[in-house]
Amino acid sequence: MENTTNKRDSIKRVLQNSIMNVTFKKVSGEERVMKCTLDPNIIPPATKTDPLSQEKVRKINEEVLPVWDVEKEQWRSFRLDSIINIEQAV
Repeated sequence: MENTTNKRDSIKRVLQNSIMNVTFKKVSGEERVMKCTLDPNIIPPATKTDPLSQEKVRKINEEVLPVWDVEKEQWRSFRLDSIINIEQAV
């Protein structure tokens, strides 16, 4: 089984190059599909008012991945261990 760091890095690489539909289970138990990316051509530049875009300023939780929600146009995150499916967005 892939360790958390390798899994996180693999998912980040995919998201940096494309928009993906990530299906995951929320803390509430509800299943959610999020259309998201980490493509630098799509995400907004980092600002001091947006804590999720300040990776260098805060301690990174390796079990959580912040991503840009393309539909809501906001930073969101999901736990790596809650992912059910990842597929290319259409």
